[in-house]
Amino acid sequence: MKLIYIAGPFRAANYWLQEQNIRRAETAALEVWKLGTAVICPHANTRFFQGAVPDHVWLDGDLEIIRRCDALLLVEGWENSVGARGEVEMAKQYGLKIFRNINELKSWLEVDCENLQFRRDTQR
Repeated sequence: MKLIYIAGPFRAANYWLQEQNIRRAETAALEVWKLGTAVICPHANTRFFQGAVPDHVWLDGDLEIIRRCDALLLVEGWENSVGARGEVEMAKQYGLKIFRNINELKSWLEVDCENLQFRRDTQR
């Protein structure tokens, strides 16, 4: 099973806007789960932990998680987030696939499943 990381803005000018960022990421994560793929949504992972440790702990942890993923799915506004831009750069360094929308990801997953089935069929 593939593991997909949701990358998008977390911080915002106020709590309401921050919650909207989290909700967008959670919505994307649910759509990926519906495709039968595992998801890491860091927005939901640490949503209530703000201020418990320095920010770099969360950011360093997110970069470690990315290292273990197969791909990133970008959420609206990612390009305005310093953290999300750093996540994209890390993903590029690791050669991970990066998708700008759920349809791109879905197409990739379908091709991957077809390739897996083909490999299974030819091994028989």
